Amino acid sequence: MIILLGSQKGGPGKSTIATNLAVEFARQGKDVVLVDADRQRSSARWHEDREELERTPTLACVEKLGSIHQTLLDLDGRYDVVLVDVAGHDSKEMRTGMTAADKLVVVVRPSQFDLDTLPHMSEVIEQALDLNPSLDVRGLITQAPTNSNASERADAGEYLSDYPVIKPLHTVIHERKAYRDVIGEGLGVVEWSNAKARAEIQVLAEELMH
Repeated sequence: MIILLGSQKGGPGKSTIATNLAVEFARQGKDVVLVDADRQRSSARWHEDREELERTPTLACVEKLGSIHQTLLDLDGRYDVVLVDVAGHDSKEMRTGMTAADKLVVVVRPSQFDLDTLPHMSEVIEQALDLNPSLDVRGLITQAPTNSNASERADAGEYLSDYPVIKPLHTVIHERKAYRDVIGEGLGVVEWSNAKARAEIQVLAEELMH
């Protein structure tokens, strides 16, 4: 399965989600490859730390820029899960990745700046669906406030519903220090002590498999 994480704006935590999902799927015994298709190399640097610190389970990482369509198809034949991290803007990597992916996860924060990118993102998705009609497009809200009284999460979910091409995931990723703490350790939150963050990633991984 090829899962592409994309957005039209930097900062929503695509690399964080990609690396954490990679660890969770690997812990389930799946053969996982992380594809870093972003010049910033956030996922690749995390993977370098994980290898240097000899973390287990191990997982593969491939860096590829430009057209990634054929690369993803080749990797899909060799791995159970291919997780793709692309730059936070409209890029060749994102567009060509959409034509190969099984699932596209549109990652957005519950902020107006992020939500304002959805009209253009939905147009890009509709173009991709012409070439890849089976693409399953999901919306993931990240960095949601943990304050139970906060309305941003509900507002973002309602806004997503205006774009029928993007089906919102039930899972919401909240703003938690654990997600930042594990990066330099080459770990995922499922290997960390924060039970709430661990549960979010585990539930997200389960939801994406169905």
